[in-house]
Amino acid sequence: MPSPFPGMNPYLEQDSIWHDFHERFCPRAAEMLTAQVRPHYIVKIDEHIYIHEPPEDPRRLLGRADVGLAESTPAAAAEAAEFETVTTVAVRLPAVDIERQSFIEIRDRDNRKLITVVELLSPSNKFAGPDREQYLAKRVQLLASAVHVVELDLLRGGPRLPVEGLPPCDYCVLFSRSESRPDARLVPILLRNSLPILPIPLRAQTHAHLDLKAVIDHIYDAAGYEDYIYENEPQPHLSPEDAEWARQFVPAPRV
Repeated sequence: MPSPFPGMNPYLEQDSIWHDFHERFCPRAAEMLTAQVRPHYIVKIDEHIYIHEPPEDPRRLLGRADVGLAESTPAAAAEAAEFETVTTVAVRLPAVDIERQSFIEIRDRDNRKLITVVELLSPSNKFAGPDREQYLAKRVQLLASAVHVVELDLLRGGPRLPVEGLPPCDYCVLFSRSESRPDARLVPILLRNSLPILPIPLRAQTHAHLDLKAVIDHIYDAAGYEDYIYENEPQPHLSPEDAEWARQFVPAPRV
């Protein structure tokens, strides 16, 4: 069944849900775009890679499993035996977490030139830290190029990325055509709004369409989100008024 909310489902923003939703979003959106732009364009999925060295305090891993630590093995015992005649000190290397975030590329079929990039933001892109800095550096490169950029912020939490003249909103979508920069267009979206059908820019003032609600509905059903995402409250918490409004859409618990 489709997501019961008329627009963005705030329960998808939970830390334990978002990464899974993000990684399902890009393939589904890419499929929808491919059906419209082939054979003249190629729609591909690429990924940003963020490497984290966790501090001493536990790190917020956006709902993904913590990095596993290998147990002692026969190979470890054999390694210890190699140093029987050498004085050594036992040390441990810092744990490393590798986070991958998908995004969509649209390329010209003939010369593979990059035409458009579609990004779905995650919390690590928005909150202060090295991941935000890395993303912003890539964003600056794209905005200085001849590539169109579409940036979807479907998260209420965290500061918005730099945009002048941003109105109050719960969610937003930025459209930056290369020939129009530094001017761009932005669609502000409120929690209670329906989600728009987005024009995805291509060459020569043409565009494809991305139906956000259709993408979310497909993922919601395919992932079986109805079975478990309503066990906890949305993150960040809704205002009392919005929480009361949202309750009408929450399905009855499954038994």
